[in-house]
Amino acid sequence: MPKLLKLIDDANGTSNGATNGTPPQLEPAGQWTPESGKGIELSVDAEIEERFLAAPAIGIEFPAFNDGRGLSQAVLLRSRHGYQGDLVATGAVQPDILHYMRRCGFSAAVLPNGDVPDQQTLAPYSDYYQACATEPEPVSRRIGRGASNIPT
Repeated sequence: MPKLLKLIDDANGTSNGATNGTPPQLEPAGQWTPESGKGIELSVDAEIEERFLAAPAIGIEFPAFNDGRGLSQAVLLRSRHGYQGDLVATGAVQPDILHYMRRCGFSAAVLPNGDVPDQQTLAPYSDYYQACATEPEPVSRRIGRGASNIPT
């Protein structure tokens, strides 16, 4: 049974690994309208249209475990288009890349087999040196502003 795994806790932006039951209702891009109140399901090669940004949730379907285009799609939605709603990874989601998905801007993932990974899988590192969709400044700039979670 598929489960929805929250990758980002809204309160503090960290991974919490909470599940909240069933995945959101998503409609294919060709059938979706803003009036439906449902989210939209995008393929990894879909062109992002301005009207999609009105969706409460956008699901990006990963067609295969070795296809990373969905990660790029998520970064574009968050950084270039400024999408603020829920971004949900669907399809062939693998637990070992959930921490990459979080850094690319995904707020949740639908786990096909329903197995919830442990906290070490969700957050294998305490911090990253590079900038990403969820932390736009690299560690060198965060040190200057007094971040306390910098690795030593």
